[in-house]
Order: sequence, then C-alpha cells, then structure tokens
Amino acid sequence: MRKQGSYKRQTRRGDPMHNRVDMGRFINYLMLEGEKSVAEKNFYKALDRIKEVTKDDPVKVFEKALSNATPLLEVVSKRIGGANYQIPREVRPERQFFLATHWIIAAARSKKGKPIAERLAEEFIAAAKNEGSAIKKKQDMHRMAEANRAFASLMRSYSTRSY
Repeated sequence: MRKQGSYKRQTRRGDPMHNRVDMGRFINYLMLEGEKSVAEKNFYKALDRIKEVTKDDPVKVFEKALSNATPLLEVVSKRIGGANYQIPREVRPERQFFLATHWIIAAARSKKGKPIAERLAEEFIAAAKNEGSAIKKKQDMHRMAEANRAFASLMRSYSTRSY
C-alpha cells in the first residue's frame, strides 16, 4: 500500500494590521527565537519609515520589492556519470517567496549601525527600485542559471534515456 501524499496547508492567517497572508509570512520569517511581537513591531516600523521616506503606499512598496527580488530560475546540483553539473530549473512559487523574503531579510541584517526597522525599510525601498543586495543575489542566481543553460538539455536527454 502506498504512502499518503503530502499536502499544502491552505489555512494561513494574515498579519494583524493589513490581514495579508504574505505580510504574515514575512513577519514569521523575520522573527527570531519566537519573538513574534518584536518582529511585528520592527516590520510595522519599517512600513512607517517607508511611508516617511517615499511618501508612497508602503504596502505597494513591499509588493514591488518582493516581486523584484523574486527569482525565476535557480541551479540544482545533479551527479551524472561521476561529474556534478549545475542544472538550471524554474523555481516553484512557494520557494520564490521564501528566497525573496530571506534575501531581503539577510541583506537588512548584514548592514550594521542602525535599528533593524530602518535597515529593513532601506532594503525594501532599494529592492522596489531594482537595487540593493537582494536584487544582486537574484541577478547572480540568474547569471549562474544562464551560464549553465547548456546542461539543461543534458539533463532532459539523460532522464529520457532508457537502459
């Protein structure tokens, strides 16, 4: 008898202020050591800072930053015939969100000297303008996938071969 397949949970709560699932997930990724209230406070301070600096809707800046930082391609290491190849492939939507948020958060945490809310706001603004560390990380990943595009056909031909 076969094992039951895994499934994706659909019941996710949004953030308390805007009731948006993507913001709630971002807050959860931002959270350290179970301190959700601290993560929420820092996130909302960052949104307030965005509003002060850009005079624009912070939710739109957040959406734009995430969409700009979202990768389309990634490389996966496959061992074929004793050699490791970096095979490019498309990124699943759940993983796209995960990578974009983690790159933005990592870029904000890597900067020093200011409170995390200000650093996060700066990174959101930079990502919304297609600048910053998170965008550079995305471009590096796309460049790597583009450089290894020849191996994509190798993977297809290898997997369809019958022995």
